[in-house]
Amino acid sequence: MTEPTQNIDLEAAYETVMDAIVTQKLPPSQKVSENIFSDMFGISRTVARTLIERLITKHFLVSLSPRVTQVAPLTLLEIKQNFTLRKIFIPEIVSLAGANADFQKLGRLNKKIQKLLPIKDDQSALEILKANRELNLAFCYPSGYPLLYDWARQLEDTAMRIYWLYVKTNKSFPYSSEQQNILFDVMKMDDPKKIHKTCLDVILQSEERILNAVFSHEQFYTQDLLI
Repeated sequence: MTEPTQNIDLEAAYETVMDAIVTQKLPPSQKVSENIFSDMFGISRTVARTLIERLITKHFLVSLSPRVTQVAPLTLLEIKQNFTLRKIFIPEIVSLAGANADFQKLGRLNKKIQKLLPIKDDQSALEILKANRELNLAFCYPSGYPLLYDWARQLEDTAMRIYWLYVKTNKSFPYSSEQQNILFDVMKMDDPKKIHKTCLDVILQSEERILNAVFSHEQFYTQDLLI
């Protein structure tokens, strides 16, 4: 008998599962399986198997043994590693993009984020995170280096898990529209050194706000961060 969800769009299913990981409906370190995905998201076991393999490859799931797979942990160490890599790669990619960026699109996304504030519920929080990811990737896309863009996408997908902690605990976003507008203006000048510095400053400020606002105890070096 043909499974009723056999023809489900794989990308839509992937996005749904990622939303659950970001919003901690699938919390860090929770055990997952084909059956759990099938029951939770109404997808076939074939699609669930494909998603699990893909999410393991992208490090959002961790395979502990042939029979045990779980959501990747989210500790202070993972967060610091993500910011470290973003500080290395993102300013370089954005400086390569420079004035080739689609500033109309960047402006629309920046305004969309501001209109969604203040955060009212989990859905609006998730919409802000998705708009922010799209905005940050729009900064990177014109760089002309597909591999660098893929790295940026991986880092931004992971950053959504981190920002979720901030928006849920503070009901706000870790940077302002003014900061983004400053970066827009610098990019239009097409000066790679200034773009690199400005982008790095934005990341540093975001990192400081998140770490100061959300993490204050040593336990977060080894304990999953749950809302």
